[in-house]
Amino acid sequence: MPRSRYYLLFIGLICLSACNEHYDTSKVVFRYNQPFTVTSLDPAFARNQSNIWAVDHLYNTLIQLDDSLKPKPCLAKSWEIDKSGTLITLHLRTDVMFHDDACFEGKVGRKMVASDVIFSFYRILDPTVNSPGSWVFKGRVQEKNPFMRVDDSTVQIQLKAPFMPFIQILSMQYCSVVPHEAIEKYGADFRAHPVGTGPFSLVKWIEGQTMILTRNSHYFEIQGSTRLPYVDGVRIEFIGDKKSAFLELLQGKLDFVSGFDPGMSYELFTQQGRLRERYQDRINYFTTPYLNTEYLGFNLDLAAKDPYLSKKAFRQALNYGFDRIAMLQTIRRGIGTPALASFVPYGLPSFDTAAVHGYRYDPALAKQLLRSTGYLDLPFDRRPVLQLFTSKDYSDFGLFILRQWEALGIRASIELAEPATTREMMRNGTALFFRGSWMADYPEAENYLTVFYGKNDAPPNYTRFKNNTYDKLYDQALAEKNEQQRFKLYHEMEQIIVDEAPVIFLFYDAVSVFTSKSIYDYQPNALNVLKVKYIKKKRDLK
Repeated sequence: MPRSRYYLLFIGLICLSACNEHYDTSKVVFRYNQPFTVTSLDPAFARNQSNIWAVDHLYNTLIQLDDSLKPKPCLAKSWEIDKSGTLITLHLRTDVMFHDDACFEGKVGRKMVASDVIFSFYRILDPTVNSPGSWVFKGRVQEKNPFMRVDDSTVQIQLKAPFMPFIQILSMQYCSVVPHEAIEKYGADFRAHPVGTGPFSLVKWIEGQTMILTRNSHYFEIQGSTRLPYVDGVRIEFIGDKKSAFLELLQGKLDFVSGFDPGMSYELFTQQGRLRERYQDRINYFTTPYLNTEYLGFNLDLAAKDPYLSKKAFRQALNYGFDRIAMLQTIRRGIGTPALASFVPYGLPSFDTAAVHGYRYDPALAKQLLRSTGYLDLPFDRRPVLQLFTSKDYSDFGLFILRQWEALGIRASIELAEPATTREMMRNGTALFFRGSWMADYPEAENYLTVFYGKNDAPPNYTRFKNNTYDKLYDQALAEKNEQQRFKLYHEMEQIIVDEAPVIFLFYDAVSVFTSKSIYDYQPNALNVLKVKYIKKKRDLK
C-alpha cells in the first residue's frame, strides 16, 4: 500500500475508534501493552520479557541496578565480598513486609527475614521446581550449604570460585524473594497467586486479556520524600498486534507501548530516526541503547569441513563485505548502533571502540581476503552457496547483506524458518550458518563473552568456538576484582573474537518506547525492564 494511503487509513482508524471509555480520575492507573502473554507470575519462571516485567512489579531482589546499570541496594541494604572473592555477606533491610495474603496467619503479611532468602534461592536449584533460572547458581555456588543464615538480617553466599559478576546476577528476577507459606498453600497455582514484597500486588489476571495490579501501601522504598510507587495501580493489556496497540496509545487507551511493527517505521520516523512532527503533540518517544547484539553465526564444527568457511580470512571477508551503517539506515531508520566493535554491545560500561577494533565496510579488503582463500578462482556458478537460516522478521537484513555480498562475488541464499526451529538447529548443531541475538541477562560483558567460552556447550556456545588463550583470559577475568583490569581482559578476549570471526556482527539494538503525554520524568533503561514503581502520571489526564 502506498505510504499516503497507509497514513489515511491509519488516521481514519483513529477517528472511527474514538475512545468512549471513562476512567476513575480519583485513582492514577498506568496502562501499558504487553504483546506477548505472561505464562507465570512465579519468579522461578521469569525467563522472558513478559514474565520478567510482571514479576518485577510484584517482587524484589536483594540487589537492583541504577540508571547506569550499577548495583545498588534493594532488599539488601549493603554487602561485602571477602578477600578470597568467594564469600558474599549481605545485610538485609528489617522493614520489608510481604503482601497481605490468605497464606499468612490472619491474612496479614509478615516481615521478610533471612530464611526467606535462603528458601527462595534453594527453590531455584530444586530439581522438582525445574526452574529455567537454575543456571544462575549451578556451578557457581558450593554444592554443600551454599546459602547460609547468620541471623534474621544477614545472609551469606559461598561461591565455588571468585565470580565478580555475581552481584549483578542477584539483581535478576529469578532471584526474587518469596515466602514459603505461599508455596506451601498454592503449590503449582503459585504461578497465578503471587505473594511478594514488591510495589504492587495482584488484583485480577484474565490470562491473555488483561492483568490488574494495585499499589502496595506498605512498600518500603522512598524516592526523595515520596514513598514508591507513584501510581495507584497498573492495568496490563495483551494486544499482540503492535499496530493495534499503537492506535490504542494514540486514542488515549494506553499510556505506554514498547517497540513498533517494522512496517510502521516510515510512518513513524523521519530519515534521521526522529518521531514525525504529526505525532509529537500527542505522544512521547524515547530511545536508549538496548543490551542486545544481533549477529550471524557459524557452527565452527561444521565449518571445519568446508574448504572456505574453515578459513578465518573467508569469515573476515564476510564481515568486511557489507555496510552496517547503511543497513540500519535503510531498514530501521537509523534506530540502533552499527556493530563496528565486537560482540559486546554499546551501552555496557566496558564498551570501548578505541580498545577493540572491529569491522567496517571495506569491499576492497573483502575481495583481497576472498582471493587469498581461492574462492574467487572458481567460476561464479560453481562457487558454494552459503545458506543462511533466519526468521521472516529478519529477512530484510539478510537480503540487504546478500545483495552486497553478491556484488563481491559471494553466492548466498536465505532459508526462512520459525524462530523456535532456528534456535533448535543452533542448539543441536545442524545449522551451519544462522541469525542469532544475545540479550543481556545482567549488565556485564562476561554475559556476552561466555558465549564463546570453550568449556560451554550450546547454549550459549552456539558457534562451538574453542580457543585456549581466550579461555585462560576468561577464567582470569572472572576472578579479577579491579574493574579496569577486568575490562582490559575483556578487551583482549573481544579482539580474539574479532580476529577469529566465528560470528558476523550486525548491530547493537535500541529500546524504542512510546508514552502518552500524561507520563512524565520517564527514563528507559538498557535492559528494557519496565520499572513501574518509578512511573509518574498526571492525575488530570486520561
